[in-house]
Amino acid sequence: MGTGRRGKEYDTRWGRSLAATALIGIGLMAAVDEIVFHQILAWHHFYDRSTPTVALLSDGLLHAGELIALVAGFFLLADLNRRHALHRRAAWAGLLLGMGGFQLFDGIIDHKVLGLHQIRYGVDLLPYDLAWNGTAVLLLAAGALTAWWARRAPGAGRPTAP
Repeated sequence: MGTGRRGKEYDTRWGRSLAATALIGIGLMAAVDEIVFHQILAWHHFYDRSTPTVALLSDGLLHAGELIALVAGFFLLADLNRRHALHRRAAWAGLLLGMGGFQLFDGIIDHKVLGLHQIRYGVDLLPYDLAWNGTAVLLLAAGALTAWWARRAPGAGRPTAP
């Protein structure tokens, strides 16, 4: 990431804002997956290739991981805001990129490559896979577009107000 016209301080604020909220996005999408698909709909668990006890344990570990990501991300975000170093547009980009990144990783790696679980069982998976991974691609595209806009928009280097 070159410094260009705006300088190293701008790149640091931009990158840290993006990273903090990407962590929040990962935790948020993991929470949506775990709450909606694991608990409410009961379509799958994080690890479905063993006993129900192991499946429940795997959901608990996913839940712990998502909470750690959310808490760490919010602490980083609060620190950036406290120091007036938060780049708001980069923060929105990071949130979308984190959400889409988690969703695509889950859809490709967890579902297909590792086979930890499927979205649903006993149905044709193609529509579910297309919706799952399509949502991920849309979130990633929105995040990439927002990141591009954050780097190019006039006034994008302004720090947050005190």
